[in-house]
Amino acid sequence: MDSLRTVAAWPFVQGFLLVTLSLFPIVNPPGMAPIFLNYTQSLDDAVAGSLARRVAINAFILTAASLIVGPLALKFFGLSLSAVRVAGGLVLAAAGWRLLNQGQEDSKHRAPAASADEVLGGAFYPLTLPLTIGPGSIAIMVTVGTSLLAAPGGSLLLDGLGALAGLACICILIYLCYNQGERVLRKLGPTGVNVLLRLSAFILLCIGVQIALEGYTAILSPRP
Repeated sequence: MDSLRTVAAWPFVQGFLLVTLSLFPIVNPPGMAPIFLNYTQSLDDAVAGSLARRVAINAFILTAASLIVGPLALKFFGLSLSAVRVAGGLVLAAAGWRLLNQGQEDSKHRAPAASADEVLGGAFYPLTLPLTIGPGSIAIMVTVGTSLLAAPGGSLLLDGLGALAGLACICILIYLCYNQGERVLRKLGPTGVNVLLRLSAFILLCIGVQIALEGYTAILSPRP
């Protein structure tokens, strides 16, 4: 009986591990925390915490929609994953380039100090998309969704639930890193935070270029 339960639960575990292990290196919540703090450095803790929570919720909705609806949307519009990677990679690279070349005055200007509503209005763009959930994450979720639909057997429900549980785990990590990151980065001082921010922006730029190159290579590669 125990062995049967283990076999029945394996698709759930498989879906969970597939999503968490493939998505975590791309999303990289600890590495993106300095960029989030750069946008919220002039905010009080309550508004910054609310913004981190909204970004985490938006990230879950966006990745879950990519997982469930993404494969169907690609077929409907006649798009390919390669095209999504090229377009999205360029957007992500542009965001990384802006952050990498951001001056001190520009950095202060980007952290809005107007009203809480205006600040929270940027929770989806650019903080969720493309800075937290970029084209690489979306492409991965579409790919996972396509593979789940094509998987043989009757384990689609457990696979899907495991994948959603993996997404929830990643989004909880996003919230924790964004909400608690200031306490950790405060020990680095302004110079250390600036260095870490530039390094994160450069990594973001490289990720965007890599994603765009992978999509471009896939488009040019001959098909059998």
